[in-house]
Amino acid sequence: MFGHREPLTRRDLESIADDSRRYELVDGVLLMSPSPRPLHQRVVARVLAAVSRNCPRDCEALPAPVDVILADDTVLIPDVVVGRRRDYTERALAGVPVLAVEVISPSSRLIDTQLKRARLAAAGCPNYWLVDPYVPNVLCLILRDGAYVTAREAAKDQPITLTEPYEVDLNPADLVSEY
Repeated sequence: MFGHREPLTRRDLESIADDSRRYELVDGVLLMSPSPRPLHQRVVARVLAAVSRNCPRDCEALPAPVDVILADDTVLIPDVVVGRRRDYTERALAGVPVLAVEVISPSSRLIDTQLKRARLAAAGCPNYWLVDPYVPNVLCLILRDGAYVTAREAAKDQPITLTEPYEVDLNPADLVSEY
């Protein structure tokens, strides 16, 4: 698709034809994710509902795919993103989200837990949550002195109430149940 070896940019990413795959750019390297499974989408929908419930008026919570432009060579697509309304453009969230949530898939585990985590921390994203539907568990990270530390963690049927970035109630078992 691209014949050059220089790092890709947001412009290159925008030129890719829409083929229903999810393309992200990290430090100029193109990443492609396959279509998500129903379990993944169930969890995304329930996390979105939970974070939307008390979302402040100056913010908006949206599901993927929404491009989050951290730099010209880094464009991520969190599964759920909360951004300040003023930072949304017609095409993307231009800048650092208030909260980014990733639902871990077998194919994305390393990217979500290592690569995206590092890039979002470097960009100054104050809240990063990882949801593993296979345990199930929720790991809520908060940025302190440039690195993520665990704010709260819950597993199986253990409800938690988070206060950062605002009040959100989650129960890992409820996120995955087929009720």
